Amino acid sequence: MAAGAAAVAALLVDVPDFPEPGVVFKDVTPLLADATGFAATVAALAEAGRGDDGAVVVDKVVGMEARGFLFGTPVAQALGVGFVPVRKAGKLPREVHEQSYALEYGEATLAVHVDGVAPGERVLVVDDVLATGGTAVATRALVERCGAQVVGFALLLELTFLPGRAALGDTPVLTLRQV
Repeated sequence: MAAGAAAVAALLVDVPDFPEPGVVFKDVTPLLADATGFAATVAALAEAGRGDDGAVVVDKVVGMEARGFLFGTPVAQALGVGFVPVRKAGKLPREVHEQSYALEYGEATLAVHVDGVAPGERVLVVDDVLATGGTAVATRALVERCGAQVVGFALLLELTFLPGRAALGDTPVLTLRQV
């Protein structure tokens, strides 16, 4: 995990005042462009889907639109399990479960195909940043509506000055970097 954490620390770029004044955007594109750093990051995130003995303990990986797709898909491949996308409302073509959640400036809705995750499956949720936890909590609710269980969250970055980790309760959370 150390190599993944080092890659995140070295290759994430802070972009001040984007997309609006006062916000420091975390740009992952340099990390994605560095094959060694990206591979180390994926391997580190995949550790959240393995038990102490190294065996895979999840049946699926779920990633949220859009940067969760970039990291969740290779994590699923590294674990040898399927990947399920969670998208914004109206973007999936078949029957979906939807979950709305509060944003600091309004509300958003996420969706997952009703058959994306099967009842009883164990799921690892992968995303880029844990901030307030709203997206992660909404995603967990979607997984549970499918009858499955979120057994962990794996994230590149945690903003510790926001209450995201507390919002996730007792579910294990792996983050590669905290700021």
